[in-house]
Amino acid sequence: MLKLDEVEEILEELASELPQPLFNKLNGGIILLPEVKLNHVGSNNDLYILGEYHSGGNMDRYIAIYYGSFMAVYGHLNKEALKKQLAQTLKHEFIHHLESLAGERDLIKEDEKFLRDYLRRKS
Repeated sequence: MLKLDEVEEILEELASELPQPLFNKLNGGIILLPEVKLNHVGSNNDLYILGEYHSGGNMDRYIAIYYGSFMAVYGHLNKEALKKQLAQTLKHEFIHHLESLAGERDLIKEDEKFLRDYLRRKS
């Protein structure tokens, strides 16, 4: 299992590889939070939130990645495999950011559909 600072280094590397225009208006940047975050839509508390895009509030627009959630889901992976999962999550959250700037909601609708399907499979 990778330590928090190791995951932070990977996240910084991934962010440095992204085109700078993607960071337009991402005032709060990308933050790695130590906690586990669960999506409580299910009864088993087995659906982890790996990352979130936030807009508004004190930090305005930022992407949060949850180290604890990543370790709960992917802690068994080697560094390279974990990096791929981080990259996928980071790109997902950047799509939320770009759609927010454009006034679009397509990915929000996809996420909502995922949750509906998840709940249907669980019941």
